[in-house]
Amino acid sequence: MSLKAKAIDVIPRPASVLEKKGEYLIKNNIGIYTNGKVDNEVTFIAEILKDEQGLKSSKVTSPKQAGIHLLINITLRQELGAEGYHLEVDRSGIRIEAPTSTGVFYGIQTLRQLIKKESGIAKLGCIKISDKPRFSWRSYMLDEGRAYKGKDVVKTLLDEMAALKMNVFHWHLTEDQGWRLAIEKYPNLTKIGARRDSTQIGGWNSDKYDRKPLEGYYTRADVKEIVAYAKARHINIVPEIEMPGHASAAIASYPWLGVTKLPIKVPASFGVKYDVFDVTDPKVIGFLQDVLSEVITMFPSDVIHIGGDEVKYNQWNDSPEVQAYMKKHALISPADLQISFTNGISNFLEKNNKRMMGWNDIMGAKLHDYNQDAAPVTGTLSKSAIIQFWKGNVDLMKEAARNGYAIVNSYHEATYLDYSNISLEKAYSFDPVPEGLDKQYHAKILGLGCQMWGEWILDVKDMYKQTFPRIAAYAEVGWTDVENKDYVGFQHALPYFYNRWNKKQIDFNK
Repeated sequence: MSLKAKAIDVIPRPASVLEKKGEYLIKNNIGIYTNGKVDNEVTFIAEILKDEQGLKSSKVTSPKQAGIHLLINITLRQELGAEGYHLEVDRSGIRIEAPTSTGVFYGIQTLRQLIKKESGIAKLGCIKISDKPRFSWRSYMLDEGRAYKGKDVVKTLLDEMAALKMNVFHWHLTEDQGWRLAIEKYPNLTKIGARRDSTQIGGWNSDKYDRKPLEGYYTRADVKEIVAYAKARHINIVPEIEMPGHASAAIASYPWLGVTKLPIKVPASFGVKYDVFDVTDPKVIGFLQDVLSEVITMFPSDVIHIGGDEVKYNQWNDSPEVQAYMKKHALISPADLQISFTNGISNFLEKNNKRMMGWNDIMGAKLHDYNQDAAPVTGTLSKSAIIQFWKGNVDLMKEAARNGYAIVNSYHEATYLDYSNISLEKAYSFDPVPEGLDKQYHAKILGLGCQMWGEWILDVKDMYKQTFPRIAAYAEVGWTDVENKDYVGFQHALPYFYNRWNKKQIDFNK
């Protein structure tokens, strides 16, 4: 891919572009030919032609009958990786060739942006594109622990992620303020934990509440439907089940999960709560393993996110039972206790052929003023863990990479979609590889995540406005090599998505 990408109106910008003379007119009843298992992709391109161009199409058995060729070529794997593709348009037709169906799918996403309609005729200029992503992890996170959004909203987000070639939907399903996933063995998690009486409004220090009950959760059938929907769009869903903090909804459902064993209510206020799981109680560990076992059966993802952020250690420090456990197991600090617990969860997941992921708090560094007693940290987090870096000195991320940890960069000041002060240009300028990281460790940066936290953005329309169009900037950050990025060109390509979002009634900020 030696050719530098030219300025074509495609997001994310492709790796290599060669524009040629001529154009191809897409006629009605166009034939689609394939040589591999890409029936899903045939369906997609047919729907795109129908919905966006008003054209009919059909699958044909002979390449001579086809104007569109969707081809699998496994010999391209070394050149293009698992997600790359070649797209070529000449006067005789359209050819998308890739080593995998994922690559074919992404070629279709590029193609749909290139088609123009003039005087009722769908056409596109002759062109040759070779393309593959810079990073393998390009995620969008939706926080539904704070407010349930529902299947239709999730599907809308998955559709837009697919159009932007984003491949990981990080689903934040449990929180202090709500538990959104049905677990058969523990029905109270949704009977009690999925509902709260009211919600804090007006900001972190506000004493105002809206007094409106908020509830909702996803059944196993819902999850099955959504996972299948995502799979068809080549998106992996990574579920997040928070532990040992952000656990109030679970503890409200089953008080014996907490350190004090006392009843609590699902909190209506936001902020970091004191109630945490009693990770020294074998019954609590059994509960968490039971929950994860059910999660594994619902989500085919190789990665399971366990949160691990913002754990207040007050209850562990104040509990004689927890302190006795720490002394018995030579755990010097509560941070060591969290690392020991997290490693146990990691081992459990590995035995079930899953890999653990968590926020960078799980490494033990003191990131929060309220945990002055976190140090000293003598334990070491399992090297198999994927670290989602969100807070702290960037040197911590570079140190983790040098120590062999895989990292997803989600630094809050650059990627949190609930932060209105992150401009579109600032989002676009984000580089997941931290400045000063030696090149030999760049491969440890798997990619990036952009996060839609929900404390103060409960309304779906508001959530969309925070997400769009900045999600498009993050999509290009994750896909396009730094030397090919161009903010002016990116802005020039946005009208395709503005029109798309308007038609789909998705609110966005320009």
